Amino acid sequence: MNRSLSGIGLIGAAVTTLTGIAVEAFVKPASTISDQQWSYPWSAGALVPVSVAYAVLHLLVFLGMVALFRALTSRGGRIGAAIAGAGTLVLLIAELLSMPIADRRLTDTGPKVVGALFGAGVALTAIGLLVAGVVVLRSWTGWQRYAAIVAGGWAVVMIGLSTTSALPLGVAIYGVALCVLFAAVRTHDSRPAPEPRIRTRVES
Repeated sequence: MNRSLSGIGLIGAAVTTLTGIAVEAFVKPASTISDQQWSYPWSAGALVPVSVAYAVLHLLVFLGMVALFRALTSRGGRIGAAIAGAGTLVLLIAELLSMPIADRRLTDTGPKVVGALFGAGVALTAIGLLVAGVVVLRSWTGWQRYAAIVAGGWAVVMIGLSTTSALPLGVAIYGVALCVLFAAVRTHDSRPAPEPRIRTRVES
């Protein structure tokens, strides 16, 4: 079950990376929309299906966070994973709330509220991943032990990037960090537990 959840999260993270790259490389250069409009770089009409698609990606990433939660056994680690999962759900809600305000200006009340919601989602995700990351760093081995804390660290950077034009590129890098995280959860779970050593009479 956990391998399936981490695999779903991995798919969501990979597509998140691709969308960030696509927006940075193709959508932004071709956009004629004012960067003071909430939907930028998308048109107001295009933002509706785009927001739905992003919400689906957040859902897939949330399932990956569930896999991280299930892979941890300590109370602190699970609390961190739960906070990160809650942050991801806040981002999903913010995507859906973006649709009715697509044509509003950034200075309007609606965009300010939804923008704050996005900020809260990113902050919760960052805090949760850092808390879980400290636990993973101490309890896991190999490259997998660094994955959660690196993802949390980049989520902190995302807080600063959220109001800049570098946001799509930051999202792409965050997607890569999540890919590594969910791959770590997947491979960590797939390693067989060592077989207990049976002592012989001679040894005893």
